[in-house]
Amino acid sequence: MHYQTESWGSYMPTRSVGDPLERVERLASENAVVIFSISTCCMCHAIKRLFCGMGVNPTVYELDEDPRGKEMEKALMRLLGSSSAVPVVFIGGKLVGAMDRVMASHINGTLVPLLKEAGALWL
Repeated sequence: MHYQTESWGSYMPTRSVGDPLERVERLASENAVVIFSISTCCMCHAIKRLFCGMGVNPTVYELDEDPRGKEMEKALMRLLGSSSAVPVVFIGGKLVGAMDRVMASHINGTLVPLLKEAGALWL
């Protein structure tokens, strides 16, 4: 996994963008699989483990460790139309959704083709 913070692994430098939603969209489009997370969230941990267990190397942005993380979290809540913003997964720059959508895609067999199409999985 690639993490935004040094404490988790690779440092992902972030450039300044005014609008939090624009920043989310830009970050989401830079890698095949992007997870917006909070480091202490058990559901975020579960989704990261799911992707790693499948052999996918997601880029993870820990919002609680980003100075503008709260703004990005609010932008994600607006994007999802939900009161819970994390975890949020983007594959191939496209919003997949929160934990429920990712798990539903995994169970119904549509997650692997999405990952293959994005170049995140080579099976």
